[in-house]
Amino acid sequence: LFIGAEGTLGIITAAVLKLSPLPRSVASACIAVRDPAAAVNLLAYLRSVCGDHISSFEIIGRSCLDIVFKHIPDTREPFAQPHAWMVITELSDPLDVPLDGALNKALSTFPDGIHEFAVTLDEERAESWWKLRKAISDAQKIDGVSIKHDVSVPISDVPAFFAQTDAALQQAYPGVRIVAFGHIGDGNIHYNASMPEPTENQAFFAQSEKVNRIVYDIVAALGGSIGAEHGLGQLKREQIRHYKSALEMELMEKIKQTLDPQGLMNPGKLL
Repeated sequence: LFIGAEGTLGIITAAVLKLSPLPRSVASACIAVRDPAAAVNLLAYLRSVCGDHISSFEIIGRSCLDIVFKHIPDTREPFAQPHAWMVITELSDPLDVPLDGALNKALSTFPDGIHEFAVTLDEERAESWWKLRKAISDAQKIDGVSIKHDVSVPISDVPAFFAQTDAALQQAYPGVRIVAFGHIGDGNIHYNASMPEPTENQAFFAQSEKVNRIVYDIVAALGGSIGAEHGLGQLKREQIRHYKSALEMELMEKIKQTLDPQGLMNPGKLL
């Protein structure tokens, strides 16, 4: 009941944690892929040949990289030529075993969709790749306002989400810039829209409600959720009513009333 409740059902006073050994072996790869469909297929392939060794798998779109290179010092293209989509992945193991060979072999034998890749055991080089992913949010803050979406769809529908939403927004707002990145492993995508020119951005931001509806309607049609890792909070409190049935909303409200009849726990969130 507490998972996803955002503190609205009570206070957790204790937790039991299951600890895993720190990894002693880590291999990282930066991979230029053709498109999101290739990234999804690559994840499935890596799972089939590397199993549970995969500890990270992130997709980054070209617009993300462009604003990072523009605003964040000490960042650079990981390859000689720019690519539209990039994946950063990591294998890890608590045993002292060589993982770079397995990762190299897997990427070399992937049938279709990789333009080029690099594998490393060097922490500094790997961190330079991860910096490109971690710095996206900071770069966007510097770049200006954007209409942000934290959504999730079934992993197999990630390519369809990108294709359909990009097309719909471009039709409604020609020239819109999409900054898209996220956690392919659980279908959680950060999908942020803005105009390339700062002078156009305030007017575009005023269209947030319409932009949200376009994005969320496609997410719902694909069987996804309009609130992924960042939840609903207050911003999506009314919007969720468009995407959950009356029965689901009634159940949520009854659970809240049963566990917190006085409305003391994080009031005003979710419901």
